[in-house]
Amino acid sequence: MAGRGPQSFKKRQKEQQRKEKQQEKAAKRAQRLADKAAGIIEPDMADVSDIVGDLDAAEYSHLDRHLPNS
Repeated sequence: MAGRGPQSFKKRQKEQQRKEKQQEKAAKRAQRLADKAAGIIEPDMADVSDIVGDLDAAEYSHLDRHLPNS
């Protein structure tokens, strides 16, 4: 990239990283849609107790607001 200053080079690198991240997100989104169409179900958020382990309710009560209503 001869003839370009360091700021321009950094901007180009940053833009490339942004595009890569967008592509990764799009690929993940497409994979989730394909999984959903194939009938593959993601782990349910109700299983948080399995993930959290042996913490008592007071230690993870703040997670309740993020759980889907049952």
